[in-house]
Amino acid sequence: MKELIPMNEFGMMADKDSIARVDSRKIAETFGKQHSHVMRDIRNLFNSGMSEEFRQSNFGQSNYLNEQGHRQPCYHLTRDGFVMLVMGYTGEKAMRFKEAYINRFNEMEEHIRMLQSLRDQNPLLTEAIKATRENPKPYDYSNEADMINRIVLGMSAKQYREKHGIPKGDPIRPHMSSDEAVLMERIQMMDIGFQYSEPEYQKRKQMLEWYAMHWREERTAPVLTDIQESVA
Repeated sequence: MKELIPMNEFGMMADKDSIARVDSRKIAETFGKQHSHVMRDIRNLFNSGMSEEFRQSNFGQSNYLNEQGHRQPCYHLTRDGFVMLVMGYTGEKAMRFKEAYINRFNEMEEHIRMLQSLRDQNPLLTEAIKATRENPKPYDYSNEADMINRIVLGMSAKQYREKHGIPKGDPIRPHMSSDEAVLMERIQMMDIGFQYSEPEYQKRKQMLEWYAMHWREERTAPVLTDIQESVA
């Protein structure tokens, strides 16, 4: 299954239709089950009166290579598919895992929303650059994108690809963390407005850097407070 957001350490990804999903192998690992048993549970759901529409929408069939290099089946479940599967898993430990994964689905769906917002902002930034330059050059767009990447990520897109093993030419934004995506969304939207109010590149850069610095400080302040209180 083609992914919009690559699979993370929780076995979660977003498919090409921007739908959050979780890999059946990670469900098995998290709930302490053999993957073959989870696959059996899924097949039992299919045979229990589940509609074909629900099955196709919420249980995406995929595959992986096992340790012997053999291709094996797995499923990528949506939130509804996950809930349908694990509602039969009982016990205090299982309940904690259910809650944790529902929270992860919420986080992934918010991440998807931010990536969609970033994508929608791209033509707005292009339009703003066109509107505020008499004869915009190709480097006007690349310089602006590079500035935003360096402010948010601390490096260029090329460096980010190299650091995270992203193939050349692939977009970097689906690989960003949630915090990076949040800050990218805000910085890019602010830069769109600054195109009209502050034509000088260095001044725009300074204002955006100032905002990013304070945003990071506010983001980490509650965490530091919690740590200090726990040590006291």
